[in-house]
Amino acid sequence: MLISGKEMLEIAKENHFAVPAFNAGSGQLLTATMEACAETGSPFLMAIHPDELKFLRDSFVSQVLYEANHTKIPVAIHLDHGASYEQVIHAIQLGFTSVMIDSSHLSFEENIAIAKKVVKTAHGVGVSVESELGTIGDTGNTVEGGVTEVIYTDPSKAQEFVERTGIDSLAIAVGTAHGIYPKDVKPKLRLDILEEINNDVDIPLVLHGGSSNPDEEISKSVELGISKINISSDIKISFAEKLREKMNDGNLEAREPNVIFPECIEAAKKTAVHKIKLFKSNDKADLYYK
Repeated sequence: MLISGKEMLEIAKENHFAVPAFNAGSGQLLTATMEACAETGSPFLMAIHPDELKFLRDSFVSQVLYEANHTKIPVAIHLDHGASYEQVIHAIQLGFTSVMIDSSHLSFEENIAIAKKVVKTAHGVGVSVESELGTIGDTGNTVEGGVTEVIYTDPSKAQEFVERTGIDSLAIAVGTAHGIYPKDVKPKLRLDILEEINNDVDIPLVLHGGSSNPDEEISKSVELGISKINISSDIKISFAEKLREKMNDGNLEAREPNVIFPECIEAAKKTAVHKIKLFKSNDKADLYYK
């Protein structure tokens, strides 16, 4: 069942769980996440970054649309970190039901101006909009990117940003980073900032860079108001590690995708199921039919 991001996250906020946004970097990861959500009864957003879309080509969106329209699980197709108005328009034309415009690296006023422009266009065709205030960190080697130093979201500016832009969800910076943290780095979320923002802002809040953070912190962030959590690196690493194992098992005749990939899909699926249960989105699909 294909729905908008706004529909998806409003119910999550009302019922105190977080919807997973899994990045689909391949058809195999699409299969893994679709099966994981179907088996656990979890709604989810299929997130696609512009760089992933460039690699997969526009025709991949038709595959995602087909899957979304042939499952009872609520699914939104989400543009992850759209860098420009033009990228957002292209995604909407392809059939995305949710878009993110990320102008967080610009000044507060410039960020507002671009978000307002996207909202005006997207809302005109029933597409929801996410924007970011503050900056997410970057641990390196991720398609999502980020900055070396996190700029925490200013709680005093969050409500003004929401009111002036009309966005449907707000991605906040509370200490997460895209990618997997180096062994010598221990991530720590500023849950006090999250709590303050949640008290002031009445739209769903989004946590980017949810991979490799301690489960207890992620669980606490859901309790404090996070309604959507982006997961990319964790499912891709599970897939890649199993793929390396398969390709290094000494079987030089292994070449058929339907022989090589099933175990990799299962590995990614297992990670996705763990995240779903951590976010408390399992068995929540029925809420969207009431």
